[in-house]
Parts: sequence; structure tokens; C-alpha cells
Amino acid sequence: MDSEDYMYDSDAEETTYDDDDLYYYSDKEEENIAVGDDDDDSRRNKKAKQSYNVLKESDIQERQENDITEVSNVLSISKAAATVVLLNYNWRACDVQDEWFADEERIRKKVGLFEKPVFLLPNKLGKVELTCSICYENVRVSMMGWVSCGHPFCRECWEKYVSVAIEDGVGCLTLRCPEPRCNAVVDRDSIDLFAKKEDKERYSQYLIRSYIESNKRYKWCPGADCEYTVEFCEGGDEECYDVCCHCRNGFCWNCMDDAHRPVDCETLAKWQLKNSSEAENIAWLLVNTKPCPKCGKAIEKNQGCMHMTCWKPCGHEFCWMCLGTWTEHGERTGGFYACNTFQKNEAEGKYNEDEDIRKRAEKHLEKYTHYYERWAGNESSRKQAVKDLKQMQNDYMVRLSDLRGATDAELKFITDAWLQIIECWRVLKWTYAYGYYLPEDGDKKAKSKKGFFEYLQGEAESNLLDIRQSLMGICPFLVTLNPIFA
Repeated sequence: MDSEDYMYDSDAEETTYDDDDLYYYSDKEEENIAVGDDDDDSRRNKKAKQSYNVLKESDIQERQENDITEVSNVLSISKAAATVVLLNYNWRACDVQDEWFADEERIRKKVGLFEKPVFLLPNKLGKVELTCSICYENVRVSMMGWVSCGHPFCRECWEKYVSVAIEDGVGCLTLRCPEPRCNAVVDRDSIDLFAKKEDKERYSQYLIRSYIESNKRYKWCPGADCEYTVEFCEGGDEECYDVCCHCRNGFCWNCMDDAHRPVDCETLAKWQLKNSSEAENIAWLLVNTKPCPKCGKAIEKNQGCMHMTCWKPCGHEFCWMCLGTWTEHGERTGGFYACNTFQKNEAEGKYNEDEDIRKRAEKHLEKYTHYYERWAGNESSRKQAVKDLKQMQNDYMVRLSDLRGATDAELKFITDAWLQIIECWRVLKWTYAYGYYLPEDGDKKAKSKKGFFEYLQGEAESNLLDIRQSLMGICPFLVTLNPIFA
């Protein structure tokens, strides 16, 4: 099939995004929010310091066919043969041309393209019959097929052979002749000849998949059921890899995790590990529990009294403060709510090391809790904003359209505002992971930097709350029968 059969208008779908123009989600339940076509159109063909293209399947297919056509023309070989060679060189057209002209015979042997068949068929095919080496039936040559090596097999066996190979997966792209020890490749022309329609479609999908996964500039969007591909363009800000697919899934090009500006991928990994590791549980136990002096089990103090009793079968009674046996305590040691023994031992330096460890752990836990709660809180607010947008689209915007006869384009500003709020919550969420790893102790410059960062963080959060409140308040007002909107 000629490349013209695969050509589509890719300019209508490729989108270059400005890094400051991103409105997107990261959770899978958020991908069903309706966004008008005009929302995509407004962002087309912008020059950005960090740009990328979102490509649909026809865009990739067109680029692939262009590469195949170029190699076919330069090397003077069929498109099917050009496809085979490109597959073996990970679709790098320049490498193919250099290698081919340096040693064509070696490349043909390597990829399985025979220039001359090794099995010579009869000159007069007519009613000549040959034995199929698979089913051992005598079949007319006119009902047989072969690849560049010339080994003939009946069409029925070819069809089964090709069908099973395609069903097995992407390995069918390097399928070889059924003849044992024959290296001849089964190219795309042979697939088109012997495969069923659905198998041809699957083979084409494998070709596209190979083209994308062999090119470092392309990656599949990780969104659920998303078929778009993202091409990352060079020449932008190398520290920012956040991209947004047409499906509204936002992700980091570098680590393929959710979009996480302003933290880098390394900080993201550390933060996620910290949130999922046992280290914080250990820190909590260290701060909030003490080991029973008899059995060693961790005991949590849940009331004000210093008198502790370990769980059965241990049942040991001891003082929370000094860990001494409770029978040695009483009014003379401070009663139930104080411990003179602890104070005396502390003054003598007996508890300094343990208490220092406990205090450091407590300080660390307090810091982590502070940042984690705000990180999680902003994520919760972002998810709530997504729900609010869905309600806005399903309720207020529908009523507003009915009351005022407003078009989707005229109401687009409401969706844009909510998308901006959602994106702001996401950025604010990650500022707390960023702030957690900012050094607290150090020179004056470091302290000033953190102070300024926290000021900007607070201002951003305050302004975002004001904007959200305004938007929540204006929407019910828009759908009233106030004559000023008539």
C-alpha cells in the first residue's frame, strides 16, 4: 500500500503548549471532565520555552510512512523492505542509510532480505504441483506463497502461520520464513497478502508501537485508556518536564509520574518513599512510646498519670518518666503526676542521650506532620475542585445555557477558571514537598530564601482561596433571572 493511503492532516491535532498554559489533572477519575474543542484550539501553535506535541495515531502513522518512503526512495528498495530495515535499526533512518551504503550485502543478510531466492521455482508454473513442507499436501504453485528466499508453502499454511504469529504479539514484526534455519524475513507485503483484516490491523498497531517505543522523543500518555502520544521537543527548560495530554492527564515526561512542579523528580521520589516507608512509624513510636522495662514491648501513654501497667501476661508496673518499678514510687517521689527520681537522674546526666534522641525525633516528626498534612490537604482541595467543576458543568452551566441561550464558547471562561484553580491546588500541594527539603539551618541567605518562599506560598494560597470563593459565589448569581443579564 502506498504511503498516500496513510496520510492524514496532522496539523489539526499536533499541539504545542506553553509551560504556563497547563491546566490538567493527574487522577484517573478526573479525566472524564468535558472540555470544549475551543479550549484545545486556543492553545494551538504557541511558541513556548518548554514545548511538546500531543499526537494522535494518524500523526504517528504519517511520520512513520514518511520515514519509510524516504528510506525506500534513497535505497531504491520497496517500502516493505524499507520497513524491515528500519525495524532492525530502531527506526533511525540516518543510521540505515549509512550502514546500507557501507555494506549492503551484510545488511541484507542481517535483516533477512534476500536479493536472490535460494529456492528456484519452476520456470513454467501453470499446473505444476509442489509439496508444502508444513502440511505435506501437493499443491499447485499458483496456490502457494513465498518470501524473498523462495521457499514455497501453501496459502492455507501461510495464513495459519501468520495468524498465530500476530496473535502471539509484537514478535511478528521480525517473523521469519517457516523453513527451518531460513533467515528470510516475512515483510509487510507478505502480511498484507496472507493475513486476515483484523490481523492486518493488529500488525499495523505493532508497527506504530515499535515506532513510538524506539524513539526517545515519543512516549505514550499514561492516562487510563488514552491512545495519544506525546512528543517532547528539545530546546526548552530542561528542569521542567510537566506535560498535558488531550485527555487532560498531566504527567512528568522524565519520570512518568503525576505532574509535580515545582519539585524535581529526585525530590518527588524521596517524598513518596518517605510517605510510604516505615521510617515515620518508627519515629512516631520513638516519640510517643517507651519500652516496658521488663518485657520490652512498646507502651503508649494515653492518660496523664505516670503509673503504667504493661499488657498481660507481663503486667509489669513502672513509672513512665524514669522507667523505675512503681513499688519504689509514692508521695516521696512526686506522686502519680510527677517523678523526682527522673528529675534527679536527669540533673545527673543519666537521661540526656535518650532524651536528645527522643527530642530530635519529636522535632522531625512535627516537621514532617506539618508539611504532610498541608500536602494532603491541598490534594484534597484539588479533588474537591474537580468535583465542583463537574457539578458546575452538569448544573449551573446547563441552566445558564438554557436561560441565556449562551453557547459553549461563551461559557468557556467558567471552565477555564476552574481548570486554573485545579492546577493551582496541584502546584500548591507540591510546594509543601519542596518546602520540607529546604534547609532550615544555615547562613542568612538560606534562611531568607526559606522565609521568602513561605511568604509567597502563603500569598498564593490566600489568593487561591479568594478566587475560588468568588467563583463559587458568582455561578448561582449567573443563573438567576436578574434582568442585567438578559
